[in-house]
Amino acid sequence: MMITTTKELTDLCRRLKKKDFIAVDTEFIREKTYYAVLCLIQIASEDEAWLIDPLSSQLNLDPLLKLLRSKKVLKVFHAARQDIEIFYDLMGKVPTPVFDTQVGAMVCGLGESVSYQMLVADFLKINLDKSSRFTDWRHRPLSEKQEKYALSDVTYLVSVYQKMKERLEQTGRDKWVQEEMNRLLDPALYRVVPKEMWRRIKRHSDNPRFLAILREVAAWREEKAIMLNKPRKHVLKDEAILEIAATCPQSIEELAQLRSMNSGLIKSFGQDFLNAVQKGKDCPGNACPRVEKRKNFPQGRKNIVDILRLLLNLVAEREKVAAKIIATTEDLERMAESNKADVPAMKGWRYVLFGRDAMSFKQGNMAVRFNSKTREIEFFDYRN
Repeated sequence: MMITTTKELTDLCRRLKKKDFIAVDTEFIREKTYYAVLCLIQIASEDEAWLIDPLSSQLNLDPLLKLLRSKKVLKVFHAARQDIEIFYDLMGKVPTPVFDTQVGAMVCGLGESVSYQMLVADFLKINLDKSSRFTDWRHRPLSEKQEKYALSDVTYLVSVYQKMKERLEQTGRDKWVQEEMNRLLDPALYRVVPKEMWRRIKRHSDNPRFLAILREVAAWREEKAIMLNKPRKHVLKDEAILEIAATCPQSIEELAQLRSMNSGLIKSFGQDFLNAVQKGKDCPGNACPRVEKRKNFPQGRKNIVDILRLLLNLVAEREKVAAKIIATTEDLERMAESNKADVPAMKGWRYVLFGRDAMSFKQGNMAVRFNSKTREIEFFDYRN
């Protein structure tokens, strides 16, 4: 049940590479490290299920990584993004092809961010025991209960995928999921670019010079966190980065006056902070980051967004698909601005489902009313 040697893993992967699909899951921890510590890999086909111990000194993961790169075998995950990130860090590529049952659930109308437990209950009518969810997966040996719990994350996933695939094919929505999978497999989602990490920090100023300094300090933190393999906040908190960027300290003495600084930080990294500040100050004006300001919609335009959101929710309910997968708030705002907005909601199946009616409403060809019989709000084309 537990694979601990490279030979065992090689034999397993030799069998699995002949399958059309496999189910995969991981257990990991990352509270005290930059990179996730991979503690356990679960893998299953229709015929067998195994636990793989990446902590074993006698095991090399290369046979598994080769299998994950194989385009002949579909890899099925649930809520795949963190699992894909782990494998991307291990092999520099994303596994492909992939199917994410959480995305499939959205297309099936089961809601947004559906849990694995809910999917198993919905498709298989089984209530899972999740009491081992927060266990320490580094501990060896694993208990029988832990092993059973871990295996259930892939054994039931096999059956869930098969039933979900059948449902999607019956409704003709299997291509919808594939479009979302292409986005999930974009390497840019998992590639760390230190110079771009400033964008993740919530700030109250978009002044270009402030952003230039923020960019340099945030990039330094990212590089240092990677080198030390520590979480970003354990190296330097966001609040400290913002304070440094706002005050532009020029000396160790000025650094020491900041509320976010302590003697340990200053002793270890004080000169690094000052160097980063200077780099931001020396950045040419035309090379400073600039953020496109979010438009304040006129009241009338805001009302259009609100009505488009109502239409979106009605379509999502009618078609039994999560609204989030049809259109985002940004899509709605851009559609309110232009009848030719370059957004996913104006292309392909999303346009047929929602975008076409949204534009028809904007052009005055559709109206909204309350149906007294059904007690529901509905949109209708009054020309018909």
